[in-house]
Order: sequence, then C-alpha cells, then structure tokens
Amino acid sequence: MALLTPDLVQLGAVAHDKADAIRLAGELLVRAGVVEAGYVNGMQARERTMSTYLGSGVAIPHGTFDELGLVKRTGISVVQIPRGIEWEPGEKAYLVVGIAAIGDEHVELLARLAQVVEDEALTRSLVEASDPVMVVECLNRAPAE
Repeated sequence: MALLTPDLVQLGAVAHDKADAIRLAGELLVRAGVVEAGYVNGMQARERTMSTYLGSGVAIPHGTFDELGLVKRTGISVVQIPRGIEWEPGEKAYLVVGIAAIGDEHVELLARLAQVVEDEALTRSLVEASDPVMVVECLNRAPAE
C-alpha cells in the first residue's frame, strides 16, 4: 500500500495557527485509517517539546514514542496551506506533512521529502499544486541517487 494517496492530501487549507495545521494533518491520517484519533494529541505533544519545522516552508509533525501503539499502518498526510502559517518566529510553513510510521517503512519517503526541501522550485510547485495526484506522484517518486 502506498504511504501517500490522494485522500491523504488536502489542498488550499486554511489554518489559524500551528496547532490547527497539525490537527488538519492528523485528521487526514485518522480518516484514512492510518492512526487512531489519540495519535493527533501525540503530534501536538511532540511539537511542544521539539519543533518539526524542516525549513523551506515544510514541517513534518509526528507523534511521540508513546503513541506508536496508535499507528495502524505507515502513512503520511500532506496539508497545503498557500498563505502559510507561522511555525517558528519568522518562519512560515506552507506544506505540513503528517507522519505516522511503523518501523522504518517511511525512510525512503523522508529521503524524497529532504530532496524536495532542498529544491526550492519543486517545493514551490507543491505549494501551488491544484491536483492532489501531482503531490502524490512527486512525493512517492523514489529519491534520486
């Protein structure tokens, strides 16, 4: 099963603050059956102890070790926030990538995400995407060697 599918992508979202953006990413994971509802609280808790902002407008909220039992399968969600949301002082996140993982099944996708963050044009194309399939195809593509 793919880690990212179109039902796990929300385009054109509006979030009131960082906590709201994390909630949106977590709710996509819950609705898709990736995690149980309590996992979203763990995503919020993780953010309070350590920022998940990667840079270049991308954040990767995820749960803490305590919530691993709430993960039903590995998956990610993507929330596109075109206007951005302040994640850290002076830093806005435009793509919020929720992560729920069992073992290391998500490592290849994280490698791809790291490439996206380094490629400003590619990041911009994801922020401006109007089709969830484009986001899925981009992030499911294997990372370049």
